[in-house]
Amino acid sequence: MKAIKHALKALRKRHLLEEGAHSPAFIALSRPIVSQGSEWKEKAENLEVELQQCYKAQSRLSEQLVVEVAESRTSKALIQEKESMISELQNELSQARDECSRLAEQLEEKTKALELLISEHQDLKGQLEATTLRANNAEAENKMLIDRWMLEKMKDAERLNEANAIYEDMLDRLKGSSIQLLAREQVDGVVRQSEEGAEYYVESTVPTICKQRIPAHEGGCPSVLFEYNSSKLVSGGQDKTVKMWDTHTGSLSRTLYGCLGSVLDVCITHDNKSVIAASSANNLYVWDVSSGRVRHTLTGHVDKVCAVDVSKVSNRNVVSAAYDRTIKVWDLQKGYCVNTLIFHSNCNALCFSMDGQTICSGHVDGNLRLWDIQTGKLLSEVAAHSFAVTSLSLSRNGNVILSSGRDNLHNLFDMRTLEICATLRGNGNRVASNWSRSCISPDDGYVAAGSADGSVHIWSVTNSKIVSTLKEHTSPVLCCSWSNLGKPLATSDKNGNICVWS
Repeated sequence: MKAIKHALKALRKRHLLEEGAHSPAFIALSRPIVSQGSEWKEKAENLEVELQQCYKAQSRLSEQLVVEVAESRTSKALIQEKESMISELQNELSQARDECSRLAEQLEEKTKALELLISEHQDLKGQLEATTLRANNAEAENKMLIDRWMLEKMKDAERLNEANAIYEDMLDRLKGSSIQLLAREQVDGVVRQSEEGAEYYVESTVPTICKQRIPAHEGGCPSVLFEYNSSKLVSGGQDKTVKMWDTHTGSLSRTLYGCLGSVLDVCITHDNKSVIAASSANNLYVWDVSSGRVRHTLTGHVDKVCAVDVSKVSNRNVVSAAYDRTIKVWDLQKGYCVNTLIFHSNCNALCFSMDGQTICSGHVDGNLRLWDIQTGKLLSEVAAHSFAVTSLSLSRNGNVILSSGRDNLHNLFDMRTLEICATLRGNGNRVASNWSRSCISPDDGYVAAGSADGSVHIWSVTNSKIVSTLKEHTSPVLCCSWSNLGKPLATSDKNGNICVWS
């Protein structure tokens, strides 16, 4: 821009100089000088032509000047725009520097915090190593204590086995000394008292009147059982509860909770201190009656447990059957399985023999089988029914066992020979399910069995005839149980109702 201005000034100066130089010539030409003539005229024309060229050059330079001025203004605007952008970038740079400073300060703080954490981590690592060392030492000490405890348990077991052997020897001598007494106490071939100290009872009477009708459970009551030497009743239902009742008033004494499935069978130890329930949850549950709490949950079956019984000699031996084709023997004191019997046919019902050495089992194939509890071997078997066995009930003296089946027959077998003693049948008597339980009266004189039409039939063992038909239930009867005091009789049905008969 400065160069252009300088060029314009130089051009004007030259023009003025040339104009001053030629002014005398113009004056001379204006004078009438004839002598100079054509020479001056030609020189004037040349100068006029040169002057026009100068004017043309001035015009071109003016146009260039206008163009250069426009370009200069555009460049100036662009420069101003760039300067504003530079200012903005400088502001952003300043902000970035501030942010960088702030981040640097944060980095320094984080670095210090990280160093602190690393230090704490090292301390914790040292503490962990010390704790791990102490835990290893404690584990070794614990293992040593367990070994010592197991050794003491083995010694206790040996002492207990010696005490059991002494007890069994004393019991055998006691039985041998009381044979004559037992023989004198036989009435109509039925032993009234098994040994000295056994339970006493009165003669059973044929029930005729429903004394109590109790709505006990929701969804059905598959099992009822009396306590020993008591009129108190224990019931198990599909509502996953076990309940205890006073049959004199029909009132509920206690409810035992904790079962995770329907209760299919119940039994009670001879000291009335523990109740055991077989459930559809594949487990057995053992309650302490006094506290109402679950003492053991016996696991091991892989299908529903449908039958359970406790030894009549020892309260610690329990046997159970499930639909996994197994029969398991449990030690109630230790709370685990001590033997497993496997057979191809599922077992629906079972019971212990009087001496506690034999297990009686009734199966889906209709056979009655006897097992040795110590060895687990099958001792003998008999085809008891043409269809599934649903119930087994041992007589008071242990010589006769009652079996019921889906062929609607109730057979009495001699336990010693497995020969059939009597067959009880009745018109209209239909077994309601695979776990319909019948029972023998305490004096072994009567048999009670429920029917699918809601009636309860009472047979006389002497003549195998029905002596009474009880009608109070409105749904199939699932279970019958006779108090070992001779009365009352309790029955339960598919609606969960319990009837007490006297």
